[in-house]
Amino acid sequence: MTLVVEPLVTMRGAIEVPSVKGICQRGVLLGAIADGESEVRGFGRAADTESAISVVRQLGVEVTDVADDVVRIQGKGLRGLVAPAEPLDCGNAGTLMRLVAGILAGQEGEFTLIGDESLSSRPQDRIAVPLREMGATIDATDGHAPLTIHGGGLHPIEYELPVASAQVKSAILFAGLFADDGPTTVVEPAVTRDHTERMLTAMGARVTRAHGKSSVWPVESLQPLSIDVPGDISSAAPFIVAATLLPDAVLHIRNVNVNPTRTGLLDVLHRMGGRVAVYNRRTVSGEPVADLEVRYAELTATHIYGPEVPLLVDELPLICLLASMARGVTRIRGAEELRAKETDRIATTTEALHAVGGHLQASDDGFRIRGVPTRIRGGVVESRGDHRIAMLGAIAGLVSAEGVEIEDAECVAVSFPGFFDILDSLRAASVGA
Repeated sequence: MTLVVEPLVTMRGAIEVPSVKGICQRGVLLGAIADGESEVRGFGRAADTESAISVVRQLGVEVTDVADDVVRIQGKGLRGLVAPAEPLDCGNAGTLMRLVAGILAGQEGEFTLIGDESLSSRPQDRIAVPLREMGATIDATDGHAPLTIHGGGLHPIEYELPVASAQVKSAILFAGLFADDGPTTVVEPAVTRDHTERMLTAMGARVTRAHGKSSVWPVESLQPLSIDVPGDISSAAPFIVAATLLPDAVLHIRNVNVNPTRTGLLDVLHRMGGRVAVYNRRTVSGEPVADLEVRYAELTATHIYGPEVPLLVDELPLICLLASMARGVTRIRGAEELRAKETDRIATTTEALHAVGGHLQASDDGFRIRGVPTRIRGGVVESRGDHRIAMLGAIAGLVSAEGVEIEDAECVAVSFPGFFDILDSLRAASVGA
């Protein structure tokens, strides 16, 4: 599908965004091995979260759609999953493939994980290596999916991540639940999102986190979950960027997860001169939540590197757009992880912003962006099937002079099926504002 996004004069309104995809996926997976019925409210419907439901159903777990945003999972207990005859299809969901591998490493039987073409190109030795160290037998295809897992007989390890990754950390911690002793410890080179540690604690597992180490001890059982999932700041990010760049904009985004391991975008915006107010702070199901008010701001360049990257890795393409319209030269380093996403996002972000008039150069691990504090030109963005690049193209269209045509725009459904509907509602609310 080709879609044209026309420029917007300003942005006014109030919105809510889909819930945190990673919490929804974790809720389904952990609910599957809990004792009793778990309920996830505020469940975000997207291709990736539906894949999580499909996979646990294949593993013999009953999942009931109580409402469009409520699911109930009938847990089978810690070791109650059943190996299916057919491969487990993870679709495009990289989080799902890596996390479920950690759980399956502790189950009896043989399990094969497959994914679509994009997921099959992503590196899986990152989980295979530590899980093998724990005693699992994992066969990969040149370091990629399909993965075949023969579980059981795990022992604890202390593992130092070569690359900061919440997905790999979570896979190891999940496997640690099944170890014959404890603790299983993951050492991080930089802080990553901690949804897993928070959820395992809520389910009664013994978890510690300090000095860059996360540890989990084996359990006999997990208590079921009952959680409300707030909005995902990664889904709020495109609208935060649009409101920052559109003159006279004022946008309210309600019920957003502001876990400090996820809010790197807000820190970068603050340095650049952005105007984002965080208010009505509260705790919901163990996660920090707040409302945001975003206003137009004139931006200056900044530098992003090293430990900061994992806190905003999904938002880096949008930060490149911010930098393209800021005053000065922005440099981003230490972001080589972008090359292992749904696409090589260093390459696809550079291609997309070049196509609409941005001035940036790619490096092995990041970007150099020369900002011009005026509207970008506009043009045609090839999403390459990457939902983040499609959304980047849409926001570029809003803040452009001529509009942006997006190729393969429908790929946003991987994480945010209602993205363009919210965009349309904001356009309608902002006309004449």
